Amino acid sequence: MIIIVLIALAAGCASALMFASIISGALVSLLLFYLAPLPLMVAALGWGPLSATIGGIAAASVLGAIFGLPYCLAFVLMVALPAWWLGHLALLGRPVAAGALSGNGAAPVAPVMEWYPVGRILLWTAGFAALTTMAGLFTLGADAAAISGAMRRGLLRIIGVRDATPPSSDTEHLIDLLATIAPAAAAIVAMMTLTLNLWLAAKITATSGRLHRPWPELRSAALPPMTLVALSLALAFCFTGGLLAMLAQIASAALMMAYALTGFAVLHTLTLAMKSRAIWLSGTYAVVLVFGWPVLAMVGLGLADAIFGFRQRYLQRRTPPAPVS
Repeated sequence: MIIIVLIALAAGCASALMFASIISGALVSLLLFYLAPLPLMVAALGWGPLSATIGGIAAASVLGAIFGLPYCLAFVLMVALPAWWLGHLALLGRPVAAGALSGNGAAPVAPVMEWYPVGRILLWTAGFAALTTMAGLFTLGADAAAISGAMRRGLLRIIGVRDATPPSSDTEHLIDLLATIAPAAAAIVAMMTLTLNLWLAAKITATSGRLHRPWPELRSAALPPMTLVALSLALAFCFTGGLLAMLAQIASAALMMAYALTGFAVLHTLTLAMKSRAIWLSGTYAVVLVFGWPVLAMVGLGLADAIFGFRQRYLQRRTPPAPVS
């Protein structure tokens, strides 16, 4: 227990320092800020969710004492809570078959475990990304006009336009466009960074031998069927206008990124028989990383698989029929 507490405190201190580094304004602090959940996720996967709980409480308490209650609450919502819950879900499993006796009848065989599905973890990640982005919006204002005004003023400061100097019409159009897409873009960034943190934490604990579950088959990840209904509703609310439309855009962006990740899983499955599979996959990842917008093709592939079941049909064709007795 002492080891768990020490690991938890070390992880909490690391996460708190990485989270608080954003105050410095340095460019590298942005990377540290987005990686702040990583130490707590490593603690959760390697030493159990209790370790992440202890570390998160300690880190939030220190941040609250030094910087005030808003920083404490922001750390809990953006770092501690996702790290603890996603780590808990990743280790959640149940036996699906009772242990049987081994061949010589000496000892029972360990029961077969059914682990929490990767697709549902991905859905929870999208939920946390949307929740943290919505919470960030409400720090700017309580209605759509106030939030948009705060974003426009922030963007004007970023590009160096002073209040005494009126921006040009082209600058105005650019600022309006950036302010419109900023909430959805923030949700996409939050979704990708949370997913990356969880993957890195799982890789670190698996490499160190501390991951208490087998490595999941990521190419089989699939979102629950009702996710498609939730995405359809969120897209419909995007056309309502006002604050509701902003929140719907955030939810839609997070869910679409979840489908983009399942689209990559579909691509990994459909290219299993290809001799140049590595070239196709690396080329696809490179194009998406460089240009960004081709990720829409992955979103479409993920949605198409959810509707038509491409992976299931492909694997059924590859599976040889059972021999006739």
